[in-house]
Amino acid sequence: MTGQVIDGKAFAADVRAQIAEHVVRLKEENGITPGLAVILVGEDPASEVYVAAKHKQTLEVGMASFEHKLPADVSEKDLFDLIDQLNADPSVHGILCQFPVPDHLEERRVVARIDPSKDVDGLSVVNAGLLASGEKGLVSCTPLGCLMLLRDQLGNMSGKEAVVIGRSNLFGKPMGQLLLQENCTVTIAHSRTADLPEVCRRADILVAAVGRAEMVKADWVKPGATVIDVGITRIPHPEKPGKSKLLGDVAYVEVAAVADAITPVPGGVGPMTIACLLANTLTACCRAHNLDEPSGLTA
Repeated sequence: MTGQVIDGKAFAADVRAQIAEHVVRLKEENGITPGLAVILVGEDPASEVYVAAKHKQTLEVGMASFEHKLPADVSEKDLFDLIDQLNADPSVHGILCQFPVPDHLEERRVVARIDPSKDVDGLSVVNAGLLASGEKGLVSCTPLGCLMLLRDQLGNMSGKEAVVIGRSNLFGKPMGQLLLQENCTVTIAHSRTADLPEVCRRADILVAAVGRAEMVKADWVKPGATVIDVGITRIPHPEKPGKSKLLGDVAYVEVAAVADAITPVPGGVGPMTIACLLANTLTACCRAHNLDEPSGLTA
């Protein structure tokens, strides 16, 4: 028996369709267009591709997209001046600085400069604190996307045992908090966890986010578990010289034979990230105008 494939691409398309409907209503009933501003510093090729995808999808759901490209040698002061302008601009509801930034800029300081109510990447210590204390903030996009996929797959998660492998501020910690809010019993495991396979075997919900290709084997997984694979490792393609292949943290073929449901890599969690960025922008816009938030698109 092979587990059900959780199609993140199709689900993300549904999320974007919901967002687009809500944006139409905001325009018609309130004369408001949600706006997302993206800052790109320097000319990192991968970042340029990602920013172009964000711009395209922002426009497709009917939002305003503001792109700001700055030279690689931009000073912190000039970058902060731009962020301050965007913080003060009522037509901008979400602000994102594409990382990585050049070495002379400090990511932590850049994030701290963005108004937390416009921090649609959910990276600020303010938003992390709001999540930890169970209050409304903006949640980091990848964990939010995983939560949406899990809710769709499982419905009520109350009482389930969840294991998150990885303790990063970007993913592992917020994912653990979101699962706690769903009334799961949560273990956050990591490289120092004693007998990691045994810990993983307890999980009804197993979320892997460490960036080690195919680390999670079939005998790590409880039969019938739901497995969410967040890891991405790029390797040379074994059959296509000069091409690369993406692998997740989970040995997909063997784990799919044990799990009840599993996300593939690519096409699982990845497509949800931009969809959740747009969802956060819509949520931030509704909060800024004291309007009802879109249901099903927030934590």
